[in-house]
Amino acid sequence: MFLIRDGRVLLTRRQNTGFADGQLSTIAGHVEADEGVVGSAIREAREEAGVEIAPEDLEVATTMHRRTGQPGHERVDFFLTAHSWRGEPRNCEPAKCSELVWARLDALPEDVIPYVRRALEDVQCGVHFDTWGWEPGAEPM
Repeated sequence: MFLIRDGRVLLTRRQNTGFADGQLSTIAGHVEADEGVVGSAIREAREEAGVEIAPEDLEVATTMHRRTGQPGHERVDFFLTAHSWRGEPRNCEPAKCSELVWARLDALPEDVIPYVRRALEDVQCGVHFDTWGWEPGAEPM
C-alpha cells in the first residue's frame, strides 16, 4: 500500500518483526479470509497509519511474483496506491515500526527494502507486473 502525496511516499521503518528490521518498507500485510485485496489494504492503512481510505480511492499499481528466501516459499504482492485519504498518517504500531518517513519518489532512501524499491520504481514507470528473486544468482526477499 503506497500512500502518495506531493511526489512523496509514506514509508515505515520496521522493527521487532524478524524481517528486514531497521529498513524502510511500506504499509503492508496479509489478506485475511473473506477480505480481498482492497479490504486488506484499507484495513492495513487503518491499523498501521490510522488513515481511512475509501475503496474508490485505491488503484492497483503493480503486482510482483517474489521469492522470499525460504525454500519453497514465494509471494504474490499486490501494490495499491492512494492519493487521498481521511486523517493524517501516524505510527499506530510502534512495537513493529520505529518511525514513519515521507520520502521523495525520485530520491528514495538507500535503506528501502529492495523489492519495495523495485515496486515503487515500477509504479513510476507504469510497469504493472514484475518478478523478484527468480533470476540466477538473485537474492530472494
